[in-house]
Amino acid sequence: MDEASVLWLTGLSGAGKSTIARHLRACLLGRGAAVAVLDGDEIRGGLSQGLGFSDVDRRENIRRIAEMARLLSTQGIVVIVAAIAPLSRHRGLARSIIGAPYREVYVKASLSDCERRDVKGLYARARRGEVAKFTGVTDAYEPPLNPDLLVDTSTHGVDVAVSSLMALLERCQARQTVRQLA
Repeated sequence: MDEASVLWLTGLSGAGKSTIARHLRACLLGRGAAVAVLDGDEIRGGLSQGLGFSDVDRRENIRRIAEMARLLSTQGIVVIVAAIAPLSRHRGLARSIIGAPYREVYVKASLSDCERRDVKGLYARARRGEVAKFTGVTDAYEPPLNPDLLVDTSTHGVDVAVSSLMALLERCQARQTVRQLA
Protein backbone atom coordinates (compact mmCIF):
# COMPACT_ATOMS: atom_id res chain seq x y z
CA MET A 1 0.00 0.00 0.00
CA ASP A 2 1.25 3.49 -0.82
CA GLU A 3 2.03 5.84 2.02
CA ALA A 4 -0.39 8.72 2.40
CA SER A 5 0.69 12.29 3.06
CA VAL A 6 1.38 13.61 6.53
CA LEU A 7 0.62 17.31 6.81
CA TRP A 8 2.40 18.75 9.84
CA LEU A 9 0.76 22.06 10.78
CA THR A 10 3.15 24.09 12.92
CA GLY A 11 2.65 27.54 14.39
CA LEU A 12 2.03 29.41 17.61
CA SER A 13 -0.78 28.52 19.98
CA GLY A 14 -3.88 30.24 18.61
CA ALA A 15 -2.62 30.45 15.03
CA GLY A 16 -5.45 28.20 13.83
CA LYS A 17 -3.81 24.79 13.45
CA SER A 18 -6.56 22.76 15.11
CA THR A 19 -9.37 24.67 13.39
CA ILE A 20 -7.76 24.21 9.98
CA ALA A 21 -7.10 20.52 10.72
CA ARG A 22 -10.77 19.90 11.61
CA HIS A 23 -12.03 21.68 8.48
CA LEU A 24 -9.52 19.90 6.23
CA ARG A 25 -10.50 16.56 7.75
CA ALA A 26 -14.17 17.22 6.97
CA CYS A 27 -13.28 18.17 3.38
CA LEU A 28 -11.19 15.03 2.87
CA LEU A 29 -13.82 12.78 4.46
CA GLY A 30 -16.36 14.32 2.07
CA ARG A 31 -14.19 13.11 -0.80
CA GLY A 32 -13.98 9.60 0.60
CA ALA A 33 -10.42 9.79 1.94
CA ALA A 34 -9.23 7.97 5.03
CA VAL A 35 -7.96 10.71 7.31
CA ALA A 36 -6.82 11.16 10.91
CA VAL A 37 -6.09 14.30 12.91
CA LEU A 38 -3.40 14.19 15.59
CA ASP A 39 -3.93 17.30 17.70
CA GLY A 40 -1.07 18.30 19.96
CA ASP A 41 -3.34 19.28 22.86
CA GLU A 42 -5.22 15.97 22.66
CA ILE A 43 -1.98 13.96 22.43
CA ARG A 44 -0.61 15.74 25.52
CA GLY A 45 -3.79 14.80 27.38
CA GLY A 46 -3.38 11.12 26.51
CA LEU A 47 -0.40 9.49 24.82
CA SER A 48 2.03 12.13 26.10
CA GLN A 49 0.35 12.69 29.45
CA GLY A 50 2.98 13.33 32.06
CA LEU A 51 5.45 15.00 29.71
CA GLY A 52 6.35 18.58 30.52
CA PHE A 53 7.73 21.34 28.34
CA SER A 54 11.47 20.89 28.78
CA ASP A 55 13.39 20.42 25.55
CA VAL A 56 13.71 16.69 26.29
CA ASP A 57 9.97 16.33 26.93
CA ARG A 58 9.01 18.40 23.88
CA ARG A 59 11.30 16.22 21.74
CA GLU A 60 9.72 13.04 23.13
CA ASN A 61 6.23 14.40 22.50
CA ILE A 62 7.14 15.17 18.88
CA ARG A 63 8.74 11.74 18.48
CA ARG A 64 5.58 10.02 19.69
CA ILE A 65 3.36 12.06 17.38
CA ALA A 66 5.68 11.43 14.42
CA GLU A 67 5.79 7.67 15.06
CA MET A 68 2.00 7.54 15.21
CA ALA A 69 1.70 9.64 12.04
CA ARG A 70 4.14 7.35 10.22
CA LEU A 71 2.20 4.24 11.23
CA LEU A 72 -1.09 5.72 10.05
CA SER A 73 0.45 6.95 6.81
CA THR A 74 1.77 3.48 5.95
CA GLN A 75 -1.84 2.26 6.19
CA GLY A 76 -2.92 4.75 3.51
CA ILE A 77 -4.44 7.23 5.95
CA VAL A 78 -3.87 10.93 5.32
CA VAL A 79 -2.59 12.36 8.61
CA ILE A 80 -3.04 15.96 9.69
CA VAL A 81 -0.85 16.86 12.66
CA ALA A 82 -1.71 20.07 14.49
CA ALA A 83 1.22 20.56 16.87
CA ILE A 84 3.35 23.58 17.68
CA ALA A 85 6.71 21.76 17.30
CA PRO A 86 8.45 25.02 18.20
CA LEU A 87 12.02 24.34 17.15
CA SER A 88 13.48 23.49 13.78
CA ARG A 89 15.24 20.46 15.22
CA HIS A 90 11.91 19.12 16.53
CA ARG A 91 10.38 19.36 13.06
CA GLY A 92 13.55 17.82 11.61
CA LEU A 93 13.09 14.86 13.93
CA ALA A 94 9.49 14.47 12.77
CA ARG A 95 10.60 14.66 9.13
CA SER A 96 13.30 12.01 9.70
CA ILE A 97 10.81 9.62 11.32
CA ILE A 98 8.00 10.13 8.82
CA GLY A 99 10.12 10.31 5.69
CA ALA A 100 8.89 11.24 2.22
CA PRO A 101 5.19 11.68 3.09
CA TYR A 102 6.04 14.57 5.49
CA ARG A 103 4.79 17.98 4.41
CA GLU A 104 5.50 20.97 6.63
CA VAL A 105 2.80 23.63 6.76
CA TYR A 106 3.52 26.86 8.59
CA VAL A 107 0.30 28.28 10.02
CA LYS A 108 1.49 31.84 10.51
CA ALA A 109 -0.24 34.42 12.67
CA SER A 110 1.05 37.45 14.48
CA LEU A 111 1.61 37.09 18.20
CA SER A 112 -1.01 39.79 18.81
CA ASP A 113 -3.58 37.86 16.74
CA CYS A 114 -2.79 34.67 18.64
CA GLU A 115 -3.21 36.47 21.95
CA ARG A 116 -6.50 37.99 20.80
CA ARG A 117 -7.81 34.53 19.82
CA ASP A 118 -6.68 32.89 23.07
CA VAL A 119 -9.91 31.62 24.62
CA LYS A 120 -8.04 29.70 27.35
CA GLY A 121 -6.19 32.79 28.59
CA LEU A 122 -2.82 31.04 28.33
CA TYR A 123 -0.97 34.02 26.85
CA ALA A 124 -2.19 36.33 29.63
CA ARG A 125 -1.22 33.75 32.26
CA ALA A 126 2.23 33.33 30.65
CA ARG A 127 2.77 37.09 30.65
CA ARG A 128 1.88 37.17 34.36
CA GLY A 129 4.44 34.42 34.98
CA GLU A 130 1.81 31.80 35.82
CA VAL A 131 2.66 29.53 32.87
CA ALA A 132 6.33 28.64 32.43
CA LYS A 133 7.94 27.73 29.11
CA PHE A 134 5.08 29.06 26.99
CA THR A 135 5.98 29.13 23.30
CA GLY A 136 6.00 32.65 21.89
CA VAL A 137 6.21 34.35 25.29
CA THR A 138 8.82 32.69 27.49
CA ASP A 139 10.02 30.01 25.06
CA ALA A 140 11.19 30.42 21.48
CA TYR A 141 9.29 29.56 18.32
CA GLU A 142 11.46 29.15 15.23
CA PRO A 143 9.35 29.71 12.12
CA PRO A 144 10.09 27.20 9.35
CA LEU A 145 12.54 28.56 6.78
CA ASN A 146 11.27 26.49 3.85
CA PRO A 147 7.82 25.06 4.59
CA ASP A 148 5.98 23.17 1.88
CA LEU A 149 3.15 25.64 2.42
CA LEU A 150 2.67 28.86 4.37
CA VAL A 151 -0.85 29.81 5.45
CA ASP A 152 -1.15 33.26 7.02
CA THR A 153 -4.24 33.23 9.22
CA SER A 154 -3.79 36.90 10.10
CA THR A 155 -4.83 37.70 6.53
CA HIS A 156 -6.67 34.58 5.28
CA GLY A 157 -9.54 32.56 6.67
CA VAL A 158 -10.03 28.83 7.11
CA ASP A 159 -11.51 28.35 3.63
CA VAL A 160 -8.37 29.72 1.94
CA ALA A 161 -6.20 27.54 4.18
CA VAL A 162 -8.18 24.40 3.36
CA SER A 163 -8.12 25.16 -0.38
CA SER A 164 -4.35 25.67 -0.24
CA LEU A 165 -3.88 22.40 1.66
CA MET A 166 -6.09 20.51 -0.79
CA ALA A 167 -3.97 21.86 -3.66
CA LEU A 168 -0.81 20.74 -1.83
CA LEU A 169 -2.23 17.24 -1.37
CA GLU A 170 -3.18 17.07 -5.05
CA ARG A 171 0.37 18.05 -6.07
CA CYS A 172 1.79 15.38 -3.74
CA GLN A 173 -0.54 12.76 -5.19
CA ALA A 174 0.41 13.73 -8.75
CA ARG A 175 4.13 13.40 -7.94
CA GLN A 176 3.53 9.99 -6.38
CA THR A 177 1.68 8.84 -9.49
CA VAL A 178 4.55 9.98 -11.72
CA ARG A 179 7.05 8.08 -9.56
CA GLN A 180 4.94 4.93 -9.79
CA LEU A 181 4.80 5.17 -13.58
CA ALA A 182 8.55 5.69 -13.95
